[in-house]
This record gives sequence, structure tokens and C-alpha cells, in this order.
Amino acid sequence: MANYSQKVYFELVGFSEVPEKYNLAISFIMLIIYNASLVANGAVILLIFGSHHLQQPMYILIANLALSDLLFNTITLPKFIAKYWFDAGRMSLLECFLQMFLIHWLGILDGFILTLMGGDRCVAICKPLRYSSIITHRVTVVSCSVSWLLAAISVIVNPTLISQLPFPKQTKIYNCFCSSSTLMRSAYGDVNSTRQILLIVAMNILLIPLATILLSYIIIIKMIYFSGSSSNWQKVFYTCTTHLVVISLYFIPRVFIYIANYVKLILHPDINLLILCLYSYFPHIANPIIYCFRTEEIKNTIGNLLRRKIVFT
Repeated sequence: MANYSQKVYFELVGFSEVPEKYNLAISFIMLIIYNASLVANGAVILLIFGSHHLQQPMYILIANLALSDLLFNTITLPKFIAKYWFDAGRMSLLECFLQMFLIHWLGILDGFILTLMGGDRCVAICKPLRYSSIITHRVTVVSCSVSWLLAAISVIVNPTLISQLPFPKQTKIYNCFCSSSTLMRSAYGDVNSTRQILLIVAMNILLIPLATILLSYIIIIKMIYFSGSSSNWQKVFYTCTTHLVVISLYFIPRVFIYIANYVKLILHPDINLLILCLYSYFPHIANPIIYCFRTEEIKNTIGNLLRRKIVFT
């Protein structure tokens, strides 16, 4: 493997059929996305861990989601931007495999964190008087730690199986980062068995958290329905719709792409890349806005910080 890895290189191509005159525009859009995500998610992390009154279970989950999104973008976007600015899209096999492991790890982690958020909302709405005794600070920290570890264990199968496949000496990657589906399309020989195994693993990792989240919302809706309170319906609608928007952005495109790759649905590489960019990066900007800046405690904290700054200046 060591000798083999020294001979194989991957070249990020990005949007293959977009005219070269638009390369600068694409790179600046990606730079704006990265900077927006860096500022938004960084601000969320600093606010939550820097404010004692925000270190509550729900905000700890949001901080973990923000950290995961920030790391994902940092692992992928600078290299993609460098490809357009400095023609520095070349990656060794080991670099590509490391990036693949990290992005799948963080992608799976997002699903686990969203599942924990669904459980948190379920307890908060269905058992409000027992919420503080069920969802404690310690339970939340342990749950997040287990999620990070479990996500890392779950993704080991990807590089383990794909590392057994032979690749050309120089392989073009029509993507913005190394992913298992992209590498399988570039490998020599019959990869159907590997594709089937990875599809089964991916569907379990995606659908089990999704089923758990949907179950939590079914429980919430059932409880509110039998309570017969219109004010409760308004509260649930406001609290849960934002979470469901994020869930839709995360799960639906991923399930579509995995199934499309398995059934060999032919999508233009640029269309495939555009879909991937939309579901990979747009939620990372939307999450801080949806989860935090619509929250009164977050807005009040930001307002207090701004007022203090104005007073001191």
C-alpha cells in the first residue's frame, strides 16, 4: 500500500464544462461561502461556550453542529479554492483518503447531532416539567462525545474497502473533494460488490437517524393533538418547522445521490457537483441562522455584547 500510494495522484477538476472565464467567479463564490460559514459558525461557538447562561443542553448540541460544519468546510473549501487560484488541486492517495474519512465522519456526525436535537425537542415539548431532570448537562455532553466517536467508527468501512481498489496513476476527480462515490467511479475493475456494501452502510447511517427523528415528531404531534390547545400548536410549529427544514436539506439530497450512484443514474458531472455543493455547504450557513439567530436568548446575548461595545467605545 505504501509503494502503491506513492504512485497514485488525484486531481480535483471541479466544474468540468464551465468556461474558464467563470473560474474566478466560482472561486469567489466558494470563498464567500467559506467566510460566511466561518463567521456564522465561529460566532455561534464563541457565544455558546463564552456565555455561561447559554451552556444549556440545546445550545451545546447547536455548538457541536456548528463545530462539525466549520471543520467540514475547512477541510474541503480551501483546497477547492486553491485549485482555481493556484492550480493546486493535486492530492496524493493518502491525502485524498484522509479527506474522504474526515468529510464522511463529519457528515455522519451532523446526522447524529440532528437526531439528538429531535430527541431534545421531543422531551422539551412532551415532558416540559421533567426536561431539566432528563436532559441534563452531563447527559448532553456524554451524548455528543459518543456521537463523535460513533461517527468515526461508522465511517471506517469507507476507506477500508476503497483502499483495496486499484486506481490509475493519475485520476481526475469531478468533484470539490474526495468522496467514496467519486473514487469508486475512478477505480479499475468491478466495484459492484463494494458499491453495494457502501450503499447498505450509508442507507443505515442515514435512514436510522431519520426514522428516529420522524418518530420524535410523530410523538410530538400526537401529544399536541390530544392536548387540543391552539397555542401549543403555534409553539410546536415555530419550534419544529425550522428543525424539519434543516433535516430536509441534510437527508433528502444525500439519499437521492446515494441511490442515483447505485442505480447508475447518469447525471452530468457539473449537475452532480452542484447538487453536492448545495446540500454540503448551504445548510452550514443556514444552520446558525435557523437555530440561533431566531432564538431570543442568542439575540439578547448579541444585543448585550453590542451595547457593551458601544458603551466602552
